[in-house]
Amino acid sequence: MSNESKKLAEKAQGLTAQKVGDALLNNALIIIMLVVAVYVAIKKPSFLGPTSLVNLISLTAAYLPVALGIAGCIVLTGTDLSAGRAVGLTACVSASLLQSATAANKMWPGIGTLPIPVVIFIAMGLGACIGAFNGFFVAKFKLHPFIVTLATQLILYTTLLLYVQMGNNGGQAISSLDQGYRNFVVGDPPLFTFGSVRIPNYVIYALLLTAIMWFIWNKTTFGKNMFALGANEEAARVSGVNVFATTVGVFALAGAMYGWAGFVESARIASNTANTGVNYELDAIAACVIGGVSFVGGIGKISGIVIGVIMLRLIFVALPLVGMDQQLQYAIKGGIILFACALDMRKYLVKK
Repeated sequence: MSNESKKLAEKAQGLTAQKVGDALLNNALIIIMLVVAVYVAIKKPSFLGPTSLVNLISLTAAYLPVALGIAGCIVLTGTDLSAGRAVGLTACVSASLLQSATAANKMWPGIGTLPIPVVIFIAMGLGACIGAFNGFFVAKFKLHPFIVTLATQLILYTTLLLYVQMGNNGGQAISSLDQGYRNFVVGDPPLFTFGSVRIPNYVIYALLLTAIMWFIWNKTTFGKNMFALGANEEAARVSGVNVFATTVGVFALAGAMYGWAGFVESARIASNTANTGVNYELDAIAACVIGGVSFVGGIGKISGIVIGVIMLRLIFVALPLVGMDQQLQYAIKGGIILFACALDMRKYLVKK
């Protein structure tokens, strides 16, 4: 073999090793999570049992809509800190409108129990209005989404505190929900079962919602405009993208997802307070960055978001089984977000 051939072979080998190293580093967080999951499965074989797996899937389905919504904001190089409070407000509104007609502490006794489709429309419409409010200030006044949604978070929390004091509620937890509402969301009987374990209906709804969001992101002009705007706002503007409408639309769509999540969460937990939905945005942001949605903008996949939510829930289902203190979960979430963002920025700098 000539010297030139040897150099080419060494160069090819070096590039291959570098690519492997980069791939391992870029996916280090997911690899670590999988190693933790395998360790827990070895220590606690019940972790892979039907009940545990269905619990994991159920938790994933409950948190997924928030991540699907907030991911669009991240694609635009922003975020949404008001997501959790939007979930809480729409959850409490949904619960108050769907309490049993015979509930002793019925919040609005004069309106009875509204039809479920009407309440879904109200919850998602309210969420979309909240999102559009955020998008308007981001697009119109060029304010950073962090500042806008932080302000909205505080406004929503105050609104929620005032709302739970209204009617006959007096600040109590909003409970005694209509059984038809619970059956629709949780399932009694369920649409599907896994052996003897029942799969909640909201898991099926989450799959349908994921398919709809995949279609919007990948097959519509709106989705293409969103990615173009996130990648380069000025280039998108020159190409004819309506920056204002696209920004407001992305935030409004995110809000609608929070509204659906609130509607589901209300029936899932069955007892709603002003603390419902608190810090859900942290889980959503962490899941998005784990799944490859980049804060540099214009990068993200629905499949990655789903994987991110699954991996995050996997960790928080697994760790308590091996004696991990539940009080450490926020520190773990913070570490995951920091590590994932550092990896994301590294990939960006390498490409640049």
